[in-house]
Amino acid sequence: MTDYYAPTGGLPPQTDLLTGRAVFTTAYAVIPKGVMTDIVTSNLPFWDKTRAWVLARPLSGFAETFSQYIMEVAAGGGSMRPETDKAAQGVIFVVKGGFTLTIAGVDHAMRPGSYAYLPAGCDWQLRNSTDAPATFHWVRKTYRAVDGIAAPEAFVTDETAATTIAMPDTNGAWATTRFVDPADMRHDMHVNIVTLQPGGVIPFAETHVMEHGLYVLQGKAVYRLNQDWVEVEAGDFMWLRAFCPQACYAGGPGPFRYLLYKDVNRHMPL
Repeated sequence: MTDYYAPTGGLPPQTDLLTGRAVFTTAYAVIPKGVMTDIVTSNLPFWDKTRAWVLARPLSGFAETFSQYIMEVAAGGGSMRPETDKAAQGVIFVVKGGFTLTIAGVDHAMRPGSYAYLPAGCDWQLRNSTDAPATFHWVRKTYRAVDGIAAPEAFVTDETAATTIAMPDTNGAWATTRFVDPADMRHDMHVNIVTLQPGGVIPFAETHVMEHGLYVLQGKAVYRLNQDWVEVEAGDFMWLRAFCPQACYAGGPGPFRYLLYKDVNRHMPL
């Protein structure tokens, strides 16, 4: 399950055609893996030997609740001051290589499939002490505190230790791996993994208030976004505005799996 796609950068040859699959609309965006080249990476304050592909950021009138990066940390790289916004909580999910994540002075060995929740104001550092690059997703969101509900605590786990629940009446063809209990009101965002087996389908156009970031970890599918059908594969990212209709067919030959962000468990801002 840990054979996740990770970008490698580089540049396309001058002989390539310009035509691609990137789409940006008022309801959704598709950022295909082919556009994640060297020239679109960002550097971040206090990160050494590190570059980031920024997949999502708050945009007025579009998706507004979160940002998502693919972080590539070279050997010997990392940060002693990774998060500069004290109001920002984060989730890290590792797709390639390994590194040490230190939370409140406690070291955690991270590898593909490792998952960490980092609450707002958390004391954490990250260092790649291996001799190979490490790649992970970093989802960030301003935490919306609620009077009378405690803030969540930091934790580190792994995909293999998380709970996977099949959707009713699907015989396991459509399942979600959850790292946080949906009933835990302390959390105002979820980052899960959705798996559809070959031929599996979301058989209706989901239309709901939650924004989504969907990064394809494995496989391929045909995704319905608003009124459009788009082909997606491992390494592609989709960004869905609230209420954008969505459904998909998994194309095979292997499972179609994606990392899913959504905002949850809070009243709508008025």
